[in-house]
Amino acid sequence: MKIMFICTGNICRSAMAHWLMEKKIRDNNIKDVEIYSCGIFASDGDMATYNGVEAMEEYEVDLTKHRATNIRKSNIEEMDLILCATTSHKNTILYEYPNLKGKVFTIKEYVQTDEKNKDLDIKDPWGYDIETYRFCAAEIDECLEKLIQKLK
Repeated sequence: MKIMFICTGNICRSAMAHWLMEKKIRDNNIKDVEIYSCGIFASDGDMATYNGVEAMEEYEVDLTKHRATNIRKSNIEEMDLILCATTSHKNTILYEYPNLKGKVFTIKEYVQTDEKNKDLDIKDPWGYDIETYRFCAAEIDECLEKLIQKLK
């Protein structure tokens, strides 16, 4: 199974989700799952933000190796599951790639078990302090734990 995480610049949310999910797959000994990420407006080769790197260190994830990929240079059409940070990203993907309908969700939408919580977006921490990044990372981590359970 090929899973892709998508956000705007591929230097915060999708980068954190990508590499944290890689770790969770290894830790849970899950086979045959490949993880990718890209950004709708990413500049190819950009590094993850400093605060993103710092937030991920707390999860024992090295984000310094991450390099951003623009969606136009990604292998999105090969994916089995595409998980977006926000509803806006999801709508953009479905507009640009209508053939991917049925494979594109927000991360929260795909793993949601609590129907009372209708906020399906993971807010962008870009430009904010480390505490905002930590909150974002915790939100992503919670979603990825649910995703791991779905993959088992």
